[in-house]
Formats: sequence, structure tokens, C-alpha cells
Amino acid sequence: DKQVHAHNFTLDNLVGFDFHGKTAGIIGTGRIGSITAKIMYGFGCHLLGYDIEPSSELKEKYNLRYCNLRELCLASDIIMIHTPLTAKTKYLLDKKLFGIMKKGVIIINTARGQIVKTEDLLPYLDDGIVKAYGMDVYENERGIFFFDHSGEALQDPMLEKLLSMKNVLVTPHQAFATYEALSNIADTTFYNILEWKEGLRPENELTSFVKVISTY
Repeated sequence: DKQVHAHNFTLDNLVGFDFHGKTAGIIGTGRIGSITAKIMYGFGCHLLGYDIEPSSELKEKYNLRYCNLRELCLASDIIMIHTPLTAKTKYLLDKKLFGIMKKGVIIINTARGQIVKTEDLLPYLDDGIVKAYGMDVYENERGIFFFDHSGEALQDPMLEKLLSMKNVLVTPHQAFATYEALSNIADTTFYNILEWKEGLRPENELTSFVKVISTY
């Protein structure tokens, strides 16, 4: 887009690759991960999955094979993260796993920033082991994402480094931002509040939900 708007129509820097035949590793095969599996299967990818609760439906419909995290990282050409952030998934991907990944692997994180240890990732982006990183989330995003900092210094060297790298695409936690999704979030929020008010749900479930929303 930038090249074309600069009236540069050459293809030298625009050569991509086919998804067909590549191995896609999906970390977290819940609701979002399942949809990702369907999409990647449609592209003709071989699918690997890592989840504490394997889905028989994904295995049957899309020939997804579950394996341990090490095997997924060793074999995948593309790794997509769709797992929630918990004590067990914090910094799930660190230098131990980056070090065994295929040279040229692409990682996409649309889940939570702290699942990826950014400090460990940067050297692998520099040397091309990780060919590209697509990040809709960042481990230190609080106070930065969802705000306009135009003309301000970010005071975050890791994020500044990521933004300066040509093989990193940063989006501001916007993967959920469609008109339909925002309407669904509003409907679910009011539904949860009304159920809690009527005593149909335990208070701690709503409290947990409110804590997530109040983070931003």
C-alpha cells in the first residue's frame, strides 16, 4: 500500500508464499482457534494443535493433529496464538521455544501479549529465525493501546524496537473491533449483569468479567 501510494509499482519487495501445503500450528483450539483451523484448512494447510482439551470435531473435520508444544514449534511454518492468559500460559513462548523453531517461521498473536516473552523474541526477529511477527496485543500495552499518543515518545524501548522492524506488524488490540462483535459484547455484558442481579450467576463470575473490562 505504501509503495503504490508512492507510485512505486515494482514487485521486488512484494514476493510472498503460498499457505497451501504449509504446516500451521494453532495454540489454543477453543472458539477462536477452531475458526482459525477451519480457515487454514481451507487454504490447504496441514494443521497441528496444542490445547489442554483436544477437540474431536477438529480432528475429524479438518484432520488437525494434537501434539505437545515443542513438537508444534519444531514443525510449524506458521504459529497462531489463541489461548487465554493464565499463570500457565504466561510467557508460554520464550527463547527455549524460539530457538527450536523452523527458520522463517511466522508467528501471529491475537490473544494476549504476555503469552509471548517479547524480550526473548527480539533477537530471533533480528536474525531471521522468526521471519515475521504479527501482533495485535503487547505485554505492556496497558496505558498505550486504546489511547492517542500522537507526537509523544512512548517510553517503551521494546515497543519502539518492534515498531521500527520491517518484519513486524503491530495493530492496537483491534481484532475484536467490528460492528457485529461490539454489539455482541454489549448484549453479553447486559445479559451477565441482569442474570447476576437476579441471582442466577455467582457474583465472582461477574466480578471476574468486570475486572477484564476495567483493565482497559
